[in-house]
Amino acid sequence: MPAIVGVAQVNSISTSSVFNIGDVYKIMPVANVKTFSGAGSFNTGDKLEVHNKISSTNTYDPDGADQNIVFNA
Repeated sequence: MPAIVGVAQVNSISTSSVFNIGDVYKIMPVANVKTFSGAGSFNTGDKLEVHNKISSTNTYDPDGADQNIVFNA
């Protein structure tokens, strides 16, 4: 159904966001990210104690792409 839209001012749009005015069939933003974290990195809470005697995070990644999003349209 057609719509009449007035003035729209966009200050900024981030890399994986979608801005649409009017009719749309499908909006599908795609993004991928790789996160490296060590032991106890994402713990949350009050009075949290994390004891890691020997902890290391392996960030070696020999392949070029882990999740291709080229043909996801």
